[in-house]
Amino acid sequence: MVAGMFGMFFLGALYLQKVLGFNAVEVGLAFLPVALAIGTLSLGLSARLITRFGARATLLPGLALIAVGLGLFQRAPVHADYLRDLLPVMLLLGVGAGLSFPSLMTLAMSGATASDSGLASGLVNTTLQVGGALGLAVLATLSTTRSGGLLSGGASTASALTGGYHLAFAIGAGLVLAAIVLAVALPRAESGLMAGQERTEVARAGAEPASAEAPAQVCGSSAR
Repeated sequence: MVAGMFGMFFLGALYLQKVLGFNAVEVGLAFLPVALAIGTLSLGLSARLITRFGARATLLPGLALIAVGLGLFQRAPVHADYLRDLLPVMLLLGVGAGLSFPSLMTLAMSGATASDSGLASGLVNTTLQVGGALGLAVLATLSTTRSGGLLSGGASTASALTGGYHLAFAIGAGLVLAAIVLAVALPRAESGLMAGQERTEVARAGAEPASAEAPAQVCGSSAR
């Protein structure tokens, strides 16, 4: 998920500048809906949704919105119209990120004790940054390779760059879909593990009284 979002911001900005001809201010304004959506949800709506439905139930729709947004970005043409082709993408990504990141942090911190909360928070943030940086490096490399291949095949510069960005956005969407699969599958594995632990604890609890009764019976027999 983080790699897909990092790739969207970096490669999306390059797409807006090098393909659509936006200047720096226009690129910032183009991404403004993403920031506004994340900020609006961060004011308390995400927290209320997490409290009511749970972090995992809030995370899954957020990831789905991000995947759809990246999938639509992958279809943006060379001569895209911002309102028609890009604004829906920005809104989907902003709402998806505004739901996903608070939910992800809640899940990551749910098992930490009060004394370990600072360490756990630092590890989570470090993991997000490192994972995003590595993912961005891979996406940028694949995008550059794809663009170079299209250029050597006779495509125009704009078409070649767009083809490379499309590949990166498609891979980012695939990574988010993989995150959805993990988010759905991991609770089942955790539930099975917890159930096994509970059965073990019940078996131990049942064995302890039996082991305590045996010496008592021996002592009673000796007294007779």
